[in-house]
Amino acid sequence: MAAKRRRKLKLLAETETDGKGMASEGEEENLELRNWAELPTELLELVMSRLSLDDNIRASVVCKRWHTPAVSVRVVNQSPWLMYFPKFGNLYEFYDPSQRKTYSLELPELFGSRVCYTKDSWLLLYRPSTHRMFFFNPFTREMIKLPRFELTYQIVAFSCAPTSPDCVVFTVKHISPTVVAISTCHPGATEWVTNNYQNRLPFVSSIWNKLVFCNGIFYCLSLTGWLGVFDPVKRDWGVLVVPPPKCPENFFAKNWWKGKFMVEHEGEILVIYTCCSENPIIFKLDQSNMAWQEKKTLDGVTLFASFLSSQSRIDLPGIMRNSVYFSKVRFFGKRCISFSLSDSRYYPRKQCYDWGEQDPYENIWIEPPKDFSAFI
Repeated sequence: MAAKRRRKLKLLAETETDGKGMASEGEEENLELRNWAELPTELLELVMSRLSLDDNIRASVVCKRWHTPAVSVRVVNQSPWLMYFPKFGNLYEFYDPSQRKTYSLELPELFGSRVCYTKDSWLLLYRPSTHRMFFFNPFTREMIKLPRFELTYQIVAFSCAPTSPDCVVFTVKHISPTVVAISTCHPGATEWVTNNYQNRLPFVSSIWNKLVFCNGIFYCLSLTGWLGVFDPVKRDWGVLVVPPPKCPENFFAKNWWKGKFMVEHEGEILVIYTCCSENPIIFKLDQSNMAWQEKKTLDGVTLFASFLSSQSRIDLPGIMRNSVYFSKVRFFGKRCISFSLSDSRYYPRKQCYDWGEQDPYENIWIEPPKDFSAFI
């Protein structure tokens, strides 16, 4: 005990005689703390966006300087996952762009089928060999069959989850440039209902058309940019007198008619036009004036574009906002190709992205489960 006390007294004496040295050491420590506290906002956002929700909340209360960046990138919504359909085998991959992780599931139930549409974690699929169409949830393995129906070159969409009594399946096929056949069905039905409609404007169906359900109406964008609308309750069909979005002349290049995407966001219809040598252009349908308006910003919204079904999200990490995420992953599955409207550039930079050359049935964005650990 005496030896311990002597050592403490010696340390105290050294402290008193070398106070200047101690102050210098304290200043270095304060400088180090100050450097961490005063990181640039961009770096703070990047760090905070990599944290889990719990860690983000903890970091936000460390100091006032950290609070704003932590809150700005806090994830309160899940981004959709990119589901890949293999050419061979039953192993399906799911890519999470927010975490840059890939998960895999064996789904033999999907053998011999091709994807048509997705909504609320449900897939709508078609088996060409049997003309069988069915719903499938890859996370719960639930399946809901529909009556047989022969799909040729038209696309299909549904309004909401097939477990809802309001679910309607819709497809449109042109008989001639001015006549279309509309077919609808719902889970539990024994047959499809088909009616022919006369168009005031030419409307041609194709696998490159786009379909979304918005405010109780199915919107279908044709190859040439005309917009058809169908009310499933009134069973009314018409082609809106809205001229196609006006694009620069250099957009009318190879595959220009294929590289288009359409998405619904909070009651608004958005269309993404792409060209291999130009940046994408986004248009919003002004429903009051019946005209397409070009958008220079998405106001923090993130769009996820794929040929058969596109989605939108809000409240994603800061680095993902005001961007369009396309259905292609590079760098060994670690980086999803995106276009930032804030920076007016693709990430990763470089390359000519010709989306018209991509296989439309290769992948699709799907809403993930709240807890994926139960399925792996």
